[in-house]
Amino acid sequence: MIRPRRSLLFMPGSNARALEKARNLPADVLILDLEDSVAPDAKAVARDQIAQAIAAGGFGKREIWVRTNSLDTTWWTDDVAMAGQARPDGILVPKVSSVADLNAIGDRLAAIGADSSIRVWAMIETARAVLDADALAGASRDPKTRLAGFVFGPNDIARETRIRMLPGRAAMIPMITQCILATRAHGLEILDGPYSDFSNVDGFSQECAQGRDLGFDGKTLIHPGQIEACNAIFTPPAEEIAYARKVIAAFELPENASRGAIRLDGQMVERLHAEMARRTIAIADAVAAMGH
Repeated sequence: MIRPRRSLLFMPGSNARALEKARNLPADVLILDLEDSVAPDAKAVARDQIAQAIAAGGFGKREIWVRTNSLDTTWWTDDVAMAGQARPDGILVPKVSSVADLNAIGDRLAAIGADSSIRVWAMIETARAVLDADALAGASRDPKTRLAGFVFGPNDIARETRIRMLPGRAAMIPMITQCILATRAHGLEILDGPYSDFSNVDGFSQECAQGRDLGFDGKTLIHPGQIEACNAIFTPPAEEIAYARKVIAAFELPENASRGAIRLDGQMVERLHAEMARRTIAIADAVAAMGH
């Protein structure tokens, strides 16, 4: 079943008011954060508040993830122990760079008896992770890793590689494409990183549209004001849905039952287009089922 992940909003676990507000925000996924948005001396409080928020529920059909700190920090063990007990839909782990990292995450979740429904999402934030994207995605074949997909992290990649974050991200597109190809080759999802200048509405919309066109399934966000535009851009437009239904209906006609390609509206349409059309409709139906 397709689950919409158009908009994924980071919410600081140390901010109790933000966690409460999250219940009414129209994001598809809420990422309750223990990493960048939480000061070192607030990690324990954030951990407790996230556990309480998940236990209290009230998030509706929104998916709930917990972003832990990275494996090389002193906080990781306590973070994953809390997440394993709280049972979010997923845990997002920063700076995953090797299959060994994924195995360590899977081993830890197994050791604490974490429910099998908890999925792992790996943040691709290092040069090594990009270079080894295929191997990382391939590790999903081992159920122990629980790997569901990647979240591309442009800011950390820019810091490590010294690639400048310029409008259009031209220098980073080869890296993005490599990660997208790796996930698709192994049947995983991939989500775009955040756009930091939340006051630049036009720049954000352009990057959302670029991410959609590159093949991302959705985008991580740092401000609630970005949700509406993100949802709109990653939702199939009405005309695209209508055309998808038209393609499917055409192939279902008795005279086209054995044909691999047909003529529709003056164009040649193949069965692969019918498969794409079915996905478009499935996404649209899933979005409608979210109800926000």
